[in-house]
Amino acid sequence: MPIVAHNQLPTFSHLRAAGHQILDPVRAAQQDIRELHIGLLNMMPDAALEATERQFFRLIGHSNQIAQFYVHPFTLDALARAETARAHIQRYYSTFERIRSEGLDALIITGANVTGPDLSTEPFWEPLIEVVDWAWNNVSSTLCSCLATHAVLQFRYGQRREPLGEKRWGVFPHRVVNRAHPLVGNVNTLFDVPHSRFNEISRAQFDAAGLRVLVEGERAGVHLAVSADGIRQVLFQGHPEYDTISLLKEYKREVNRFAAGARRDYPPFPEGYFTVQSQAILDEHAQRVRAALAAGREPPRLPEDHIVFRLDNTWHDTAEGVIGNWMGLVYQITHSDRCLPFMDHVNPADPLGLGWNRAPA
Repeated sequence: MPIVAHNQLPTFSHLRAAGHQILDPVRAAQQDIRELHIGLLNMMPDAALEATERQFFRLIGHSNQIAQFYVHPFTLDALARAETARAHIQRYYSTFERIRSEGLDALIITGANVTGPDLSTEPFWEPLIEVVDWAWNNVSSTLCSCLATHAVLQFRYGQRREPLGEKRWGVFPHRVVNRAHPLVGNVNTLFDVPHSRFNEISRAQFDAAGLRVLVEGERAGVHLAVSADGIRQVLFQGHPEYDTISLLKEYKREVNRFAAGARRDYPPFPEGYFTVQSQAILDEHAQRVRAALAAGREPPRLPEDHIVFRLDNTWHDTAEGVIGNWMGLVYQITHSDRCLPFMDHVNPADPLGLGWNRAPA
């Protein structure tokens, strides 16, 4: 079943206008279908706040047909916000106190922008630990995205991310390396995932933490891993939630930073993303930008209209499959009382009955 529009969050209207099925709460109340309540801890900066909402809401809404999904976005007070974003959050978001009181069946934690190499110095550090620790004891499963995965690996498993030296940026092929897990048992064995990061947790670090790697790529490294019990923590390093144009927007932002003098080098292309034709157009644009700057003129705008129709999305269907599997597994183990993490018969040390509650050899 679709996501239920349980408040006036603009994301519901945007998704409905784009053709996605959004269920009216009155109609939802008339259906005898179980609800699943999913928290979305949105730590993204102001410019990406609403886009990130839409990306994850869309993934959840398309992922599974067995329940009505109520998605509850919230954020951390420690994150600095401009007035517009604060007003959006105050009007449409829940507080962590309310989330904690009412309970969740599952939780998604987004990435965040950081200011330095040590995550423990970031303003979100202590509040994030509080949320993750609460979720471990009270929520069936927590899915972490990119930076959130790095933070959890540091404070829960003692594994600090390492700098890559240069940005890992683009769309990369990945292979399922453990098909025994129901998260990936029925998805493509080879599929793409977007990445955008300067740091990584290596396969050796995931192994040292006792986590189970399910998906990785030769170039991009580990994408998907789970906690030793198989489900209570699901850890992404990539960004399967990205829209088709997300990396284009990021590339445009970096070009604008170069034009404004905020970066010294002209940005490289995201790997595996632009066609040969698009790269030729963008190379010509780069020459015009440099010429304009040298002449003291306003740089030309990025020719997005000539690029967008050439972009392909090679990751979204598999992302829906993985998220759908995750929702289905949560549905099978979560308690009908959303303040309790598991059904009475479920073993918290091995919720899926996989026998994976021991660290791998």
